[in-house]
Formats: sequence, C-alpha cells, structure tokens
Amino acid sequence: MDCTAEPPILWGMKIRILLLAGGQSGEHEVSLNSAKSILSNLPEDRFEVTPVVITKHGKWLSLPESQQALTAGQAESGGEMLLSAASVAGEYNVVFPVLHGPMGEDGTVQGFLTLAGIPYVGSGVLGSAVCMDKIMTKQALAAAGIPQVPWVALSRSEWKKDPEQVIQKAESLGFPVFVKPANMGSSVGISKAKHADELQQALDLAFHYDRRVILEAMTREKPREVEVGILGNDDPQASVVGELSFDSDFYDYQTKYTDGLAQMHIPARIPEEVQRQIQECALKAFKALDCAGLARVDFFYLPESGELYLNELNTMPGFTRTSMYPKLWEASGVGYSELVTRLVELALEER
Repeated sequence: MDCTAEPPILWGMKIRILLLAGGQSGEHEVSLNSAKSILSNLPEDRFEVTPVVITKHGKWLSLPESQQALTAGQAESGGEMLLSAASVAGEYNVVFPVLHGPMGEDGTVQGFLTLAGIPYVGSGVLGSAVCMDKIMTKQALAAAGIPQVPWVALSRSEWKKDPEQVIQKAESLGFPVFVKPANMGSSVGISKAKHADELQQALDLAFHYDRRVILEAMTREKPREVEVGILGNDDPQASVVGELSFDSDFYDYQTKYTDGLAQMHIPARIPEEVQRQIQECALKAFKALDCAGLARVDFFYLPESGELYLNELNTMPGFTRTSMYPKLWEASGVGYSELVTRLVELALEER
C-alpha cells in the first residue's frame, strides 16, 4: 500500500471525529485546554468534530454537558458509564483521545477503541501501556540498547517486607535518588531523596499512588532537559529539539504548571551534532516501543561530559497552543492546523 496516499475515507466527504478530553488523571484540566485548541484548529471544510468530555470520575458527558465542561475548564460530575458510550464512539470515523496519564494514555481507552474497531489518533494498546509504565519503558529501552540513568524497580510488598533491603538498593545507586511512581503523569508523586530518612518519606508518597515504584540515580551534574517531537507511523519523522530551563531541583508538578517557573527554548541551546543524536535516539525508541502517530521524547543532556540519557516517552503530550510538542513542530515548519490534520490522517492509515 502507498502510505503517502490519502485514505479512501478522506475522498469527497467530511470525516466525523470524536474528540475525547478530560479523564481521571491529574492532567484533566490540561486535557480540556488541549482539546479546545484542537477543536478550533481542525479545518471545518474537512472535519466534523464532536467533543465528548470524560469526568474525573470516569463518566462520559453528553454533547451539551461536554461543551459546558470545555468552557468551564473541568468536569466533576454527570455523564454515563463507559459501556453506554460505546455506541456513541461507533458513530464516528476516528477518535482523537486527548487524554493524559492513567485511564486515558495507558492503553485502557486504546483497548476499548480497538475492541470497538474504531480508528484513533496515537499509539495502540501496547505502545501506550508500555510508555505509561516507567518500569516497562526502561526494560524495553534497555533491551534496545538506549542509554538511561541507572535505576532500580521496587514493589510495595518489598518495602513492607524488608525496608532495609530497599534502602540498600537505593544506596547502591548512590544518594540522592529520584523516587517515582511507575504509572503516574505530570510528575505527581515524584520526590528527590538525599538520604535514607528522606527516602522513607519519598517511598511512602510514591507508594500512595502506585504499588510499583522506580528509583533513579541522579546525574553527576544538573542535566539540561531537552525534548523532541515524533510524528508518523512506520516511517516517523523527528522535529527540531527544544529545551526546558528552570531553577528548581527537577521538573516537578509545581514547576510544570506554574506560569513563569519554566522557560522553553526552541531550538535547544545545544550543538548540532547533539541534536542529531537526540533525533536518532528518539526515533529508535519510538519504533522499539511500537509507538504510532505521535510522541514527545524527553532526554537528559550533560554538556560537560556529553552524556545523553533518554528519560521518557509521552504518547499524548500536551496540545495547547503553547505546549512543547506543537511548538516543536511549528519550529520545524508544520503549523498547528496542519499538525492535527496529519494526526487524523495517520490514524486512518492502514497499518
């Protein structure tokens, strides 16, 4: 099949898109803002878009309720159960699930849509699930030979059964360490532990959010946080590389969502050769983890030593007009409207 040709469904008819937003994660409001941007930038002559908002309790709102939620910026109550929504989703040609974090970006919604036989934007069940789980991501990246900071995986039962052994594992990495829940987005539940006492507090916090936790060694110098956008299915392309700068110890929840605490630099302030390495490594990871459609791939770059470590892949990054992913593609010559149109086309490709 010639994947450069438009899918037959695009010929001479408007595509009906179900735009899913909201969801049960800590990025509910970010998702609604992303959906509003996408809704206003999908060309009306090609697409008929219906927004449906999922509340923080997992209920699907009606169209009037969804429009109210988009205007309000959040959805706390109302709606129907998921099985009632199956018939709604089936009325559309493609679903654009602008859902971030657990119960949206982790393969759950993707599995539902796959069972229903409905094309959707983004990675499939496997790619979504693996990229959401930090432990599975690291295991897959290690198998692909992609560099990462040293890490250790832990379970809640290990911590309860033998805390001393867990502390020894942390000491083997060397303090300070970062403690992260395996399946949370938005930097929720992440702490930096400088010694064993702080480690106990950090683990208690992380295990509050997940039964599996990951410890990561800190780099020898404060890294530069650089990000690249990937677009495509079996023949993906990489954008220019961007950079985030901030004064805090790490890119935590407060820094991420408080205006003025982090700055974007596009392109990143790095040598051209390093940008090329980042793009190549990101494409390799995208393919190794069976991603599709889009991803934002985040790296740590140590300028003094030249070391480069892949941090994570985000299969449904933020999509507001000021989010890093669309800004990276804008700097690469792909405007916002063209970008979201291309994502719908990729969802309809035969794969």
